[in-house]
Amino acid sequence: MQGELFLIPAPLGEEAIKPFSQYLIDQIHQLDVFIVERGKTARQFLKKIKTPIPLQNMTFFELNKRTDPADHLSFLQPAIKGNKNIGLLSEAGCPGVADPGAIIVKLAHELGIKVTPMVGPSSILLALMSSGMNGQQFAFHGYLPIKSNERKKALKNLERESALKNQTQIFIETPYRNDGLVDDTLLTLQPNTLFGIAVDLTLDSEWTHTKTIKSWRKTAIPKLHKRPTVFLLLAE
Repeated sequence: MQGELFLIPAPLGEEAIKPFSQYLIDQIHQLDVFIVERGKTARQFLKKIKTPIPLQNMTFFELNKRTDPADHLSFLQPAIKGNKNIGLLSEAGCPGVADPGAIIVKLAHELGIKVTPMVGPSSILLALMSSGMNGQQFAFHGYLPIKSNERKKALKNLERESALKNQTQIFIETPYRNDGLVDDTLLTLQPNTLFGIAVDLTLDSEWTHTKTIKSWRKTAIPKLHKRPTVFLLLAE
């Protein structure tokens, strides 16, 4: 009998423990093997939810852009050979969604390991829910290009696609480039296009607003520098 792979959402900010149900916390408390993006962040989270198993007795495998793909199989060995349940813990939000954990989930399916997704915060869905935009047709595009001219071109393409399909377009940016993305968006999109900004979701400083581009141009937008933000647009 093999262990299971539990997909565990992580807080969207250091203090954002309130969205976590007792059921989820109880499940995490039973685990002592984790696949994580950063060991330090994972340990801080586990400490905050008062895990009964000493951290020094836990096993952590780090999965990020520096991880050798040849090591992926070894991360699942505790489930295969030791019948251990493993927790796949995202850096923020849900594993496998804009997250490197998807490759481990795919491998688990190939190996016949049971995959169990746990309920928790997803910044993408929370932003869509709070936007008032089309929740029947939407697409997530991850990060847009870094260079301003390329980013403006990408924004125009998203606007055209949104108008054609009546589809909400969702995207993110590295937090220290948020303000530049907003500037390019207000310069590029059509006045009647809806633009949504969802900042610090699940935190006490949470701020979500949807307005037309025309209205945003007349609005004092708070600084978004280094604040986790999800952006959305819906064109006519």
